[in-house]
Amino acid sequence: MDVPPLVWTLTIAGIVGLLAFDFFFHVRKAHTPKLKESAIWSSIYVGIALLFGLGVLLFGGTTMGTEYFAGYVTEKALSVDNLFVFLIIMASFKVPRADQQKVLLFGIVFSLIARTAFIFLGAALINSFAWVFYIFGLILLITAGNLLKPDNHDDDAEGLVVRLAKRFLPASEHYDGDKLFTMENGKRVLTPMLLVMVAIGGTDILFALDSIPAIFGLTQNVFIVFTATAFSLMGLRQLFFLIDGLLDRLIFLAYGLAAILGFIGVKLILHALHENNLPFINDGEPVNVVEVSTIISLTVILGVLVVTVLASIFSPKGKAKNAVSGAKRHATEYLDLNYETDMAERDKLFARMVREEDQLRSLPEKYKRLIRNETEFMDLLRKAHAEHDEAQVRAANP
Repeated sequence: MDVPPLVWTLTIAGIVGLLAFDFFFHVRKAHTPKLKESAIWSSIYVGIALLFGLGVLLFGGTTMGTEYFAGYVTEKALSVDNLFVFLIIMASFKVPRADQQKVLLFGIVFSLIARTAFIFLGAALINSFAWVFYIFGLILLITAGNLLKPDNHDDDAEGLVVRLAKRFLPASEHYDGDKLFTMENGKRVLTPMLLVMVAIGGTDILFALDSIPAIFGLTQNVFIVFTATAFSLMGLRQLFFLIDGLLDRLIFLAYGLAAILGFIGVKLILHALHENNLPFINDGEPVNVVEVSTIISLTVILGVLVVTVLASIFSPKGKAKNAVSGAKRHATEYLDLNYETDMAERDKLFARMVREEDQLRSLPEKYKRLIRNETEFMDLLRKAHAEHDEAQVRAANP
């Protein structure tokens, strides 16, 4: 179904308007969003995406509507997985908590621009070369295999983009608010804020390499591909702060995404065989194979995600890993005075760390093996307690 230019124009204007609203009313003034704020705005953006989907279903028909929801759910799941990497990048650059919103919004805008370019490139390739479906299918199968590797989201690992940014873009040691450049010893130099944005932007491009083939495996309607991708990215900033403490608990998410991407990869290859014109496959003739409908695709995607999330939440190992990584991260954040300068927020960080310590003490012995470099880990917690005790003494004796 062809989408009228007016609908394209209004949709793009609406998305740009939402991004502008997000910047001017939430991100422009640096602050750490509260849980209630994040929950409300996450719900609003999900609600907007669902309402848009209902509009597609009403005016575009069942096929377009189903394709939109299948694409939206898949891209949303992939974007949650991307949050793990964003968390590692911002921890690597020690981005102050209050400035993380701006970094995330930049990442969303850059990702939307990059993926839009990939979408129109992918559409042009598909229209010209049917064999592109084979390539997209193989990309997804390889990505699914990579997701099954252990320690897929290792907190101690720095990505290639991060290492390149640090190596080739030397910057000052300290942040200057949210400025990209600052003066140091009379010279204009880069700040770590610029480096982290370069790292996030470069990583976004890598994410697009599996994200776009995945949604093209569900629909070749460019309007649906674009809108499902755009709305899956909207609200990602709020979602980051909402589920920050639960990210480490989703220990089976990588397996669920591997299953989904593998399923879509097979679906793409079956479609490629159905449209085949490669001379060395069936003498260049289409192969009579079963094609997977969009309804089945949506059912499989939702089913895998529900099982994955529930298994992660109720898994004892998931609870243990969440407590270990949470205690380590919150102790590090508490000790970093640049990360969070508001004392009320710092007290909340400390309280969360103490709760996670209590959880660690009650863990069965086999789960305590999840603690890497135990001596270093315990020293970090002791330093956080010592710093908190000193802060309390200073507050009592101003």
